[in-house]
Amino acid sequence: MQWETVIGLEIHAQLATQSKIFSGSATTFGAEPNTQASLVDLGMPGTLPVLNAEAVRMACKFGLAINAEIAEQNVFARKNYFYPDLPKGYQTSQMDHPIVGKGYLDITLEDGTTRRIGITRAHLEEDAGKSLHEDFHGMSGIDLNRAGTPLLEVVSEPDIRSAKEAVAYVKAMHSLVRYLGICDGNMAEGSLRCDCNVSVRPKGQAEFGTRAEIKNVNSFRFIEKAINYEVQRQIELIEDGGKVVQETRLYDPNKDETRSMRSKEEANDYRYFPCPDLLPVVIEPSFLEEIRASLPELPVQKRERFESQFGLSSYDASVLSASRELADYFEQVNATCGDAKLAANWVMGELSSLLNKENLEIEQSPVSAEQLGGMILRIKDNTISGKIAKMVFEALAAGEGASADEIIEKKGLKQVTDAGAIEKMLDEVLAANAEQVEQYRASDEAKQGKMFGFFVGQAMKASKGKANPGQVNQLLKQKLEG
Repeated sequence: MQWETVIGLEIHAQLATQSKIFSGSATTFGAEPNTQASLVDLGMPGTLPVLNAEAVRMACKFGLAINAEIAEQNVFARKNYFYPDLPKGYQTSQMDHPIVGKGYLDITLEDGTTRRIGITRAHLEEDAGKSLHEDFHGMSGIDLNRAGTPLLEVVSEPDIRSAKEAVAYVKAMHSLVRYLGICDGNMAEGSLRCDCNVSVRPKGQAEFGTRAEIKNVNSFRFIEKAINYEVQRQIELIEDGGKVVQETRLYDPNKDETRSMRSKEEANDYRYFPCPDLLPVVIEPSFLEEIRASLPELPVQKRERFESQFGLSSYDASVLSASRELADYFEQVNATCGDAKLAANWVMGELSSLLNKENLEIEQSPVSAEQLGGMILRIKDNTISGKIAKMVFEALAAGEGASADEIIEKKGLKQVTDAGAIEKMLDEVLAANAEQVEQYRASDEAKQGKMFGFFVGQAMKASKGKANPGQVNQLLKQKLEG
């Protein structure tokens, strides 16, 4: 039997506000436990929440970016549930009247095709604290620094059909919230995390199968691995005559498996009711128009512009527009050197390789955009060859000079373009390899092609890599055929 996978994702994005959603406590990550929790966060009697206007602005910004309906009036509700790390015993969230309604996000798959994933809703809520299980001798510690941090929960339609599509969707969402400046997207710190609702059904069947929810997956790689494992588990279970039960599961990356956390046979009765401490939020049209006017160029728009303005391939444009910082860096390189294709090749090639090796973000690049652009100019005007450029790039990365020009001058790396000098050097190479020259001239075209590379190699070795490769090839061909 052929099976079809059905996936819906719930993404929790911590909003990058300076203070919490209902209190003035700071939201900075990494502070000492319980140093950023006020009386409001602790749920002390007599305290009242005050809504953070910036969180509302950020939610609206997101809604406009996904072409969603923004509720003119949205309401906060109390979600009653036992949270060991949320002292109030309930979470202030949104249920029947979320701030962001139906929208969509277009994703680009590995084969270059585009898919539209529907978004059901996005609502504002407060994050819980964190339970700590180490160093407490059989007990748990509670850190309430995170309690009350504003969250935007984005719920997708069950439109996703594979683990790879799920990763493409989360990457697109990660890119979008960073472009908008509403979330730093740091998955390792929990700023963006994902719940994966996974089910399978026979291909062609209309109704959905029973789903399992994999909670709090915090990396692209783990999302793909967790979904693939869960899909296989469900298929094998059904084919062996068993039934998938609706439950919440956790992914264990060490064992590469999901395991049951708690059953969820029926929807939990959270006893939602409108929060009596918070008035409904009314969104004025003028407020929305002000936000719309402030929206940056979004990833899809930037990708399309890179294709049309710079003539880049769809793949190159997608890679370079994946993050706002990378896109800005590329545009600065191109502004300096005036060659988009060469700029794209160097940014996606040598620079990306360096950053990956050193585990650096683009903002931490040891080679500035102006330095890289300046080096590409020297390739374009034949001052250096592509091979020498790699040496110059390494020297720039090591801080051996302020510019490509300085390094080229200091290390004597200028390319030899004087035809007379190159001819003289080629004559010496051919004289030193007279036997191979005779063999070349006596050989057929196929063998000559292989032998030609030998002479080029000898010539470049003799010039210590400084001879212009194009001129070497042209003059060498003339001499061997003469």
